[in-house]
Amino acid sequence: MRGKTLLVLFVFVFFKNYSYSQSIDLSNAVIWVGDTKTISLAKPLQVLKEEVQKRTAIDLTVVEKLPGENQPAIYIALNERASKLPKEIRAAAGNFPEPGNEGFKLIVHKPTTSVIIVAKDARSVLYGIGRFLRKAEMRNNQLSLPETVSVSTTPKYPIRGHQLGFRPKTNSYDAFSVKQFDQYIRELALFGANSIEIMPPRTDDDDTSVHMKLRPEKMIIEQAKICKAYNLDVWMWYPNMGPDYSNRDSLKKEIQERMEVFGSLPKLDHVFVPGGDPGDLEPDQLFSWLGKIALSLRQMHPKAKVWVSTQAFRPTKKWLDDFIKHANSGYPWFGGVVFGPWVKIPVAELRKQLKDSIPIRMYPDITHSYTAQYPVPDWDVAYTMTLGRECINPRPEDEKHIHNVFAKYGAGSISYSEGTNDDVNKFVWSDQDWDPETPVIETMRDYCRLFFGSDLAESAAQGIMNLEKNFRGPLLINKAVAQTLMQWQDIEKKARAELMLFNFRFQMCLLRAYYDALIQRRLIYETALESKAREVLQNATPETIAAIIQEAKEILAKSKQQPVGLALKERCNTLADSLFSTIGAQLTVEKHGGVSGRGNFMDNIDMPLNDAPWLNDQLNTFEKITDANEMMAKVNEMLHRTDPGPGGFYDHFGSEESRSKVISNKTWAEDPGSLESPRKSYGIGIIGEEWVDEIKAQGFSGQTTPAAWMTQINTLYDQPLQIKYENLDTTASYKIRITYTGRFRSKVKLVANDNIVIHDFLQTGQKPVYEFDIPHEATAGGKVVFTWNCGEGERGSQVTEIWLMKK
Repeated sequence: MRGKTLLVLFVFVFFKNYSYSQSIDLSNAVIWVGDTKTISLAKPLQVLKEEVQKRTAIDLTVVEKLPGENQPAIYIALNERASKLPKEIRAAAGNFPEPGNEGFKLIVHKPTTSVIIVAKDARSVLYGIGRFLRKAEMRNNQLSLPETVSVSTTPKYPIRGHQLGFRPKTNSYDAFSVKQFDQYIRELALFGANSIEIMPPRTDDDDTSVHMKLRPEKMIIEQAKICKAYNLDVWMWYPNMGPDYSNRDSLKKEIQERMEVFGSLPKLDHVFVPGGDPGDLEPDQLFSWLGKIALSLRQMHPKAKVWVSTQAFRPTKKWLDDFIKHANSGYPWFGGVVFGPWVKIPVAELRKQLKDSIPIRMYPDITHSYTAQYPVPDWDVAYTMTLGRECINPRPEDEKHIHNVFAKYGAGSISYSEGTNDDVNKFVWSDQDWDPETPVIETMRDYCRLFFGSDLAESAAQGIMNLEKNFRGPLLINKAVAQTLMQWQDIEKKARAELMLFNFRFQMCLLRAYYDALIQRRLIYETALESKAREVLQNATPETIAAIIQEAKEILAKSKQQPVGLALKERCNTLADSLFSTIGAQLTVEKHGGVSGRGNFMDNIDMPLNDAPWLNDQLNTFEKITDANEMMAKVNEMLHRTDPGPGGFYDHFGSEESRSKVISNKTWAEDPGSLESPRKSYGIGIIGEEWVDEIKAQGFSGQTTPAAWMTQINTLYDQPLQIKYENLDTTASYKIRITYTGRFRSKVKLVANDNIVIHDFLQTGQKPVYEFDIPHEATAGGKVVFTWNCGEGERGSQVTEIWLMKK
């Protein structure tokens, strides 16, 4: 009996682990396409043949007559011609339910060694071919398909696409050729995308870049042609860049420009005008202008619609109320509302305020890692300083979760992208827009099977998932980083030469694995150096202080004089150069012609990862002091910067240790966009500058600052920020010292326990540290809740450090 049990267990495990090998062999298959009178299937057929040929060297033959009885075949037919299929094949297809709009049937029929793809139109057939290619085992002269992939499927959401803007700010698109755009758009369609959003020649950017192979006004025509060939919808993101939308001559010029742009495109289905970022119109003027755009648009593209977002950097309640009033007005040209970055109102509330008949299109920021719509939660500051805002950022688990939290409120999505850095995220969103129940590991297996080959599909899929794990928690103790590098090094050894030389997706994954390992190794090393330098300074005496300062500086200098991870850094540089050769990825400003803050993370590979910049700046100043006792006092003051004194409290709210004091009614899982809960933010802020490309220990007037000032807790817009202190001495009086850093520089007001004003509205961003007395009544109960609110239309409240000190 025991032997039978083991045999059954073996069979179960064998089939569970190797079910993919139960496939039909299509290496000698022919393609039969049902005769069509009104709809051409030439493009989907071309895609199937070309993509199979690339990966297998098999040139699939197309036949007009039905294949013979023993001939492996791929049958492709429109619903209207399905009756022409062989009876047995037709019966197999009939066992599956009819798909809905844009859906298809993909059926593996083992008895006849056949595959059937049936759909109602060319676009749907392309999606069926995409599923075939994603699931197929393709090797040299080998083509097979598992029996288990048979399906009848329909996309859940009608809008599924991505923005591919051809402009200098993007980290790679501006270097694309027409051929590269064609291939990239094709690959997105294979995962169910039905929309591509392009940009006009004039945006909030330079006119052209050294990387462009065509002028922007020429490339957008080519992009539209590509979409038309694949039967995809063309959207255009068109911001309001004019100087004055109340001036008749200015309006005439703006309309004339749009007439020329719209008229040049062979296909245009929708125009999306952001309410802001860029653009800054009040709703009355905005919707009046949108009506004028619609009139010019419909002269060239009669069925096209105009969409608009509630994006605005500083929206007031009146601005939002007026916007909703116009959106609900029933304008015949109005397509719907777009929910994207810097939208103040949560999408659930937006859905309630809009009429049910008005669709919402999601515009998710899948490209940025911080200072973004959906930042990496609690990202380690070492990553923000080095990888930066626009790094290679595969986040499959996060993207699926974010998608599924908000998707129910909309009609689908077109992602906000600035280049290929978010490539993995695009395919996750397309797959989730098709079916939100799809496990994200299945998408990754399809992605790796199609782009890296069947032999690497499983290991590479797990490798991508682990790249996301590298972002979880404190980098200093993240064990996943070393494991992920070992996985990718193993994949690297097994990879074919063409993957290493020409496959940008493979190169991106490798670069991230090496880069993460380098940054972690540097962080461990430089953290230890800082600890050693502080320890040396702690033991100084007035007699030794001058020599000790020099010793401490020499210890800190070892990070540059005796760096670690040089082999890892060299590999990163090689891969960065390869990516520039492959797709024009601009990972540096000087060497690759990138734009600062737009994906040039290789420029930050040597960014200091400890408090050495501030410590050195302080020590250099102290060395000039002639009195040894005064020098000692200054060093001690520096070493005890965070000391709140006896019975006091110190918290740095950019750190995990202090986060428990922050009151939040929602978790990241419930509110990944942080419109109703606090989030960690990054950057110190420079006086007079709204935007800083790099996160580094420099702020206000450009002076070197403590590393702690680079991270803070913040809320967005008028969401209150609340911090709670308990276990206070009920008999004591307290004062509060606060560090306000961050890029918002809002006017903020601080109250205790809802009614005790600690300070009225003050303009942050002018200096970092403020100190205030706290009325005893605020702390007499042994606890206190501090609440910050910013002024209406401000970006949000930010708090970096708090010292709660006994007076």
